[in-house]
Amino acid sequence: MIHSVKRGETLNQIALDYRTALSAIIRANPEINPNVIYPGQAIVIPGFPTPDTIPFQIEVSVNNRWLRLRKEGVLQKQYSIAVGRILHETPIGEYIIINKAPNPGGPFGTMWMSLSKQHYGIHGTNDPSSIGKAVSRGCIRMYNRDVEELASLVPIGTKVIIRP
Repeated sequence: MIHSVKRGETLNQIALDYRTALSAIIRANPEINPNVIYPGQAIVIPGFPTPDTIPFQIEVSVNNRWLRLRKEGVLQKQYSIAVGRILHETPIGEYIIINKAPNPGGPFGTMWMSLSKQHYGIHGTNDPSSIGKAVSRGCIRMYNRDVEELASLVPIGTKVIIRP
């Protein structure tokens, strides 16, 4: 997996976002100076497949409050979602799914899928009436049956594109 450094990122934050040891990232990138990274620089993240090798892609529209699953570019399904509220906006950008956790407990419903941005994910909900609204702390909420279906289809490493 190749991560393109974004403005303001540090190697330590990248390691946290991917839940990968900083030392593992440094070992996978012997040519870089870990103290000096720059926007656009390519960083190898060990342990994840290259998203381009995965036929699935997830596209999220924050404003329209939908999540679309595509396979080889073809729309497979569209789901209603809840997104972040004011002061806790859903992060715009490109990420990957880095892990899955069934039955995470609390308000996260029956499935949690972590994004490659620390503290953010796609998850179920214990409050189905929230779907379609801007009410979360930045995560993407789905009906439990929908997030379970999605998690059963997409592998770790699936690209997630979040747009306004």
